[in-house]
Formats: sequence, C-alpha cells, structure tokens
Amino acid sequence: MRIFYLCTLLLVPFLVRGQADSTRIFRLGEVTILANRLADSTHTLGIGRIEAFNRVDASHALSLLPGVTLSAVGARNESTVYIRGFDLRQVPVFIDGIPVYVPYDGYVDLGRFTTFDVSEIQVSKGFTSVTYGSNTLGGAINLVSRRPQQKLEFDARAGIFSGTGRRLNLNLGSRIGRWYIQGSVSQLKQDIYPLSGDFEAKTLQAKGNRDNAYRDDRKYSLKVGFTPNATDEYTLSYVNQQGSKGTPTYVGNDAKQTARFWQWPYWNKESWYFLSKTALSGSSYVKTRLYYDRFSNLLSAYDDNTYSTQKKGSSFNSYYDDDTYGGSAEYGNRPGSRNQYRVSAHFKQDHHREHNQGEPVRTFVDDTYSIGLEDTYAFHPKWSVVPGISFNARNSIRAENYLSSTKEIVPFAGNNSTAWNGQIGLFFQPASTRRFSLTAARQSRFATIKDRYSYRMGAAIPNPDLKAERATHLEAAYDDRFLPWLKGSAHVFYSGINDVIQQVNNVQPNVYQLQNAGKAIFYGTELSVDATLGRVLTAGAQYTYLHRENRTNADLKFIDVPENKVITYLQGRFLKRFTAVANLEYNSERYSTSYGTKAGAFTLVNVKASAEIVRYVRVEGGVNNVFNRNYALQEGFPEPGRTFFVNLVLSNL
Repeated sequence: MRIFYLCTLLLVPFLVRGQADSTRIFRLGEVTILANRLADSTHTLGIGRIEAFNRVDASHALSLLPGVTLSAVGARNESTVYIRGFDLRQVPVFIDGIPVYVPYDGYVDLGRFTTFDVSEIQVSKGFTSVTYGSNTLGGAINLVSRRPQQKLEFDARAGIFSGTGRRLNLNLGSRIGRWYIQGSVSQLKQDIYPLSGDFEAKTLQAKGNRDNAYRDDRKYSLKVGFTPNATDEYTLSYVNQQGSKGTPTYVGNDAKQTARFWQWPYWNKESWYFLSKTALSGSSYVKTRLYYDRFSNLLSAYDDNTYSTQKKGSSFNSYYDDDTYGGSAEYGNRPGSRNQYRVSAHFKQDHHREHNQGEPVRTFVDDTYSIGLEDTYAFHPKWSVVPGISFNARNSIRAENYLSSTKEIVPFAGNNSTAWNGQIGLFFQPASTRRFSLTAARQSRFATIKDRYSYRMGAAIPNPDLKAERATHLEAAYDDRFLPWLKGSAHVFYSGINDVIQQVNNVQPNVYQLQNAGKAIFYGTELSVDATLGRVLTAGAQYTYLHRENRTNADLKFIDVPENKVITYLQGRFLKRFTAVANLEYNSERYSTSYGTKAGAFTLVNVKASAEIVRYVRVEGGVNNVFNRNYALQEGFPEPGRTFFVNLVLSNL
C-alpha cells in the first residue's frame, strides 16, 4: 500500500536533466553526430542529475536513462549495463573519446568507474558516429571529464554510508589566461553491505550482512590544457585507478550453479592521453587523440569461504597484464553553409598477457584499424541528412596456446577480420525545441581474444575463425517541448542481428564452441516526459519496453535485461536552501541463464534531501531501497537492502 501511494505521488511526468554548468563540460572529449545535438535526457546525463540521485559509479548513473538497464555479472562481482539489449562488448566505453575497455574480453567493470570527476555521460544507441571507430555494434558510452572556467574551482564531498562505507572526493580546477589545470582524487570504500530483512539464510550466507562484498576504489586524475586562441585547444591527461574487491558467493536455487570463492587483490588501470583541436582555416579543423592505457589484475580463487587455502583443483591465482596504445585523427570541413563533413582514421594495438601461478605467460596481440566518413548536409533550413560509412579491420598478430599436458607454448591459428559499416539519418527540426528523425545503421563488432581463444576452464573449444557480428538498426524518434514547462520524447527502434557469436553445444561430447551461428531481433520503445511545476517542483516519468528474440534457437534465452522498466521522479526546492528528491524504479523479471533461470521483478524507492548551511557548504543524506526489498539483478546474488548515506559537500560550482 505504501508503494502504491508513493507511486501515485511520483507518476507525475519524469526525469529533468541536471542543471550542471555546461561550460565546464570538456567539449574536446565529446563525440557527437552534428545533426543530433538537440539536448535531451534520453542520451545525456549531466553531473547535476548524477549527484541529485547520488549515483556514485557509472553503471548506476547510466541506469537513469531510458533504454539502459543496470545489470551485474554476479560470479565476477562486476557492475554493467545493457543499451537496448546490447552488452558492453557491443557498446564500448570511452573516456573523452579514448577507448578504455579491457583488451581480453571487451568488457569493463563499470562499478570501478566512479562519477566523481565527470561532467557528463553521453550514450549513443544504434545510430552512432563513425568517429568513435570500430566495435560500436549497439552504440557507445562516453564519460566526459571536467574543464574549469574560473581562477579557482573546488568541489568536494566526504560521506559515510551503510556497510562501514565511505566516500571521499576532491576536484580542483583553475583557469588562468590561456592555460587551465584540472585535478581530482577520490576513494570509494565499503566492507560489506546489509541484506534485506526478507532474505532467507543459506548455507553460505547468513542473514544480516553480505559476505565477501568489500570494495576499495581509488582514483587520481590530472589534466593540463592550453588554449592559444578561441578555436584551438591542446590537453594532456593522466588517470590512475586502483581497486580491490571480493566476489560474494552464489546463494540461489539453481542446481547447475556452483559456489565460487573469489577475490581480486588488485584491479588497476592507468591511462595517458593527448587530445588536440587545431583550426586550419575558418571552415576546417583537425582533431587528434593519442593514448596509452594499461590494465592489470589478479584473480585469486580459494577452496572455501574462509578464503585462506588454495589446495583444490578449482583454486588458482590468475594474472592479467594488458596494455593498449593507439590514436585517431579527424579532419572536418564546412565547404559551404549547408554542408559539413568529417573524415576520421583510427589505429589501436591491444596486448593481453595471462598466466596462472606456476605457468608460463601467454601473449596475444591484435591490431585494429578504422577509417570513416560522415557528412551533415542541410538541404533545407529545417531538414538535414547525415550519411556515414566506415571500414574496420582487425588483424591477429600473435596468439599463444598453453598445452598443460606437455607444459609447452604453441601458436594458435591467426585470424583477421574486416567489416564495412554504413548509416544514414534524416532529421526534421521545425523549431529549435522540436525534432523528428528517422535513422538506419549497419554496425559490427569483432570477436574478442576471449571469444576466439578461451577454453572456458575446459568447457569449450577455441574458435580462431570467428567473424564479426553485425546488426542493422532502424529508429524513429520524436522530441518536443510541448509547453514552456513540459517536454517529452518517444523513440521506437528495431535491431536485427546476424552472425551472433553463440554457444553451440556438444561439438565434442559435453564440450561447446562459440560460433557465428545466431540470428536475433531486438525491438521496443522508449517514452519519457518531464515537467517543471512552478518554481518548486520538477517531476517526470519514463518507460522502456524491450523485446529480444533468438531466431536461431528459441531455447537459448537472452539474459540480464527485463522487458519493462519504469522510473518516476519528483524533486522539490524550498526556501532556496532545501532540496528533496524521491524516485521509484520498477523492473520486470529477467532471465539470468540461457536455459531459463530467472531473477524476479522488483520495485525500489529511494529518497534524498540536502540543505545549504552557509555559502559553499551543504549537507545531504538519504535512504536507498526505502522499503528494504529483497531483490537481485542476477538470480542467486542478492542486492543491498535498505541503506543510508550522509555527505558533507564543499563546492563553489
């Protein structure tokens, strides 16, 4: 009854975009399609909105958007999202346009990426700029950093939360003349998290607090920029992430699942990158991105939940040591008032090194290339068309196989792959706040090193000859501000996927292989509306429907994404000093395994309030999962019950 009452209160229209100062967004780090710049809350998250909902990592922040589903890889304690049903291998993650996904499997644990130093998060769905480069089968996610505008800018938070957790972050920036500098330090640490009171004790998990659920993530970043004139900019950035975490054990009811006793003593990532933009004339420019990224981690598997011995055959210490270097160049020109085109070229080389303790190191090297052309042509003051084409190639330079029987390293067969991508969009904008669009895109994703070469702990046969997956996307969209206080959007989309990399069972007795054997269709709709109700209230609602269908084998279920997702929101501002916000989220049930195990539907309510004490100082606090619901994003891995947080904020932004 309480949920019904709050639902009625909140189902006033949804999700106003955070009012962060857009001048502090690092525009050089953005990647956008020029005709698609109309600001809307369906593709972009500002830091104001992220902080309003207290979303401390990228995955939980992204789940505020329609078409984006928060999920988890429970067996690895990884936080992830799906974009219209596509996972992070198919929707790569970038920081300021620099790819940061792990070379081995194409994934990245978004729970390790805190939001404390971002200015906004951009999401492309289906129709995605070719200037991102390769592997954007389902879209792209871009975390954009900050850029200072004043002589001194500071933004700091110190907070505590349930599970003996703490949050500490400091952003400092300064702009003096043609130079600016932006730096940040942060830590997000938690020992455990409380389970719902409705959770029933299991053999490996008592009631109360979730075991082996610790995390400790520290992040340091520094950016130095030079702007010699109004058009040119040159920046050098450094980001260092250091993390460790435990993986809570499986405590579900699926007899096919086994408990794992895993910990990650370190999960570290380090990035250097240089970005520049130089005007060649009044109508042309060149942009460059150069980067070096390093990733290393240790996975330790233990015998039992004491996490003290490693004597069983299932126990090991697995080491990864990866690095990537690469760069891109983009040339843009406006030869006339109606036409602007961009040409881009990308290169990256991925190195993956792995071994278990006591075994030799195996090395894998891939080169990836991409060239693309994108044009924005306004054939009428209210109409524009955006065609784009790209060619991508991936070459396998080195791949090594370890023969445990002879303890030898031998080469795997090489594998090269190519793919053409093409897209076109038609945009009609009869007013500055109203737009209609029709888009079509043909995108691809290359098989990862893990896809091609992993034995999956003895359960699979490698397949070096995997081809690229391909998807065709169609979308019709309408965005409008109906009244000065009311705006909304409606998107209808369809994706047909061919050559899906899919598990084919019993290639040998009780052993499977990944093959380009699948065909699938994804389709759905995204609806959102938000309103400003006088000077005090803002409110809104969004709804996402997504259907995914395996056309090759209906018995193999697509996992981790519900068909229906609803978010509602209500925010009040009182006496210029006090703010209160409440939101409700509903997710229908979802499959957790391809053979049909499900995680149930759930409804969550979160609340937050803040008060300005004196200028530049405020206190904020809140409750997540107010009604202490027992729920899971993946069956057998229960999420936190009711949790509390309090933050002290010092900021002149």
